[in-house]
Amino acid sequence: MLFCFTSSHRTAGFDLLDRLERGADAVIDAIRAEQAVTGSVVLATCNRFEAYLDVDLAQVQLPDHAAAGLVDLIAGAADVAADELRDGSELLGGDAVASHLFAVSSGLESVVVGEGEIAGQVRRAYTSARRSGAVTHELERLFQGASRTSRGVKNSTGLMTQGRSMVRLALDLAESRFADWSAVRVLLVGTGRYAAASLAALRERGVTDAAVWSRTGRAQAFALSHGIAAVPADGLTAAVASADLVITCTVSPALVVTHAIVDEAMELADVDKRLLVVDLGLPRNVEPAVAELERVELLDLETISLHAPLEELQATDSARELVGAAAAEFAAKSAERDVEPALVALRQHVFEQLEAEIARQASRDVNGDIERALRHLVGVLLHTPSVKARELARDGDAAAFIEGVAAVFGVEPGASVAESNVAEQGLETA
Repeated sequence: MLFCFTSSHRTAGFDLLDRLERGADAVIDAIRAEQAVTGSVVLATCNRFEAYLDVDLAQVQLPDHAAAGLVDLIAGAADVAADELRDGSELLGGDAVASHLFAVSSGLESVVVGEGEIAGQVRRAYTSARRSGAVTHELERLFQGASRTSRGVKNSTGLMTQGRSMVRLALDLAESRFADWSAVRVLLVGTGRYAAASLAALRERGVTDAAVWSRTGRAQAFALSHGIAAVPADGLTAAVASADLVITCTVSPALVVTHAIVDEAMELADVDKRLLVVDLGLPRNVEPAVAELERVELLDLETISLHAPLEELQATDSARELVGAAAAEFAAKSAERDVEPALVALRQHVFEQLEAEIARQASRDVNGDIERALRHLVGVLLHTPSVKARELARDGDAAAFIEGVAAVFGVEPGASVAESNVAEQGLETA
């Protein structure tokens, strides 16, 4: 059964998200070591931390125990207090998982609604898990559905093609600090996921003076491919001193731009210099104490998110309708799968009777006419139950078909769907 642990800007502060991001590798290892978890995909972005899991409920006592155990597992691995994590997260099960992921991958749950970067982040999380062998058939179906849905939203509504992103929002907030972007000296710290996007957005505003520094030694390659200057490994402080705007966008688990570095840089700079530092990293790249320095202003993800436009001003009704329809179809297909064991058992029972009858008629059926007629008759008779089974499943009444097959034919496909549905409802409300 699928369910999702989610902690995002909607439920938690960026300090908690920061700690979850730093503990992501440990969380992934802990989840995959759990026997009841047959598959997992962990999504960690600048404003959310989520784990999508396929859980074998036969290996847990009760669904609510599984849900509570997951919170404790993640809290322990990420070194976060369980109560804090419980207050800053949600647990979703059953049909709600697809509805949530489809909305996330379509940009409808982002800080900046409709931002286009999230679809790629979801895809990379899925691809990474798949390469590690952690993706089950159900997770495969879930994430393939999310990919189709985000493409549909992008192609049908244009919601994800209008330049919405955390980078652009940050630069919008910085607009009032700079009268002439062409005169602004910019330092990019890092060559990570936002570096190229930041540079593109800066150039759209007219920035021509940009340089890049990287703790990993990738600055030279990034600079050559993007036509900007590269800062030597030991030149960070001097580069900060000469910059008007510093944008950090690394995936470093440690702070990169510290209070000491900026303090020294401001001592080297002109006395009338003012510096804006934009921290797009999660975990955060800039030490919060930087904001306490004179003539220095810090915009981090938490501050930027507070200025995000209201969802109602950006989301379109058609995008939400597409997501809702896709989630409903996913749920319907999942429900149809619930009746498959009963359908298989029914067909097996009927064909066993058919083969026995064909064997009895073999001596009389010289030309095979009786066999062909019997097989045709069985196919016709099984068509209506097959269609009805799927209709009942889509209407949420798969148990009626399973119980009917058992009552009429004495066929028992195994654990009833009614039992699994009760378990699923218990997990959703945990």
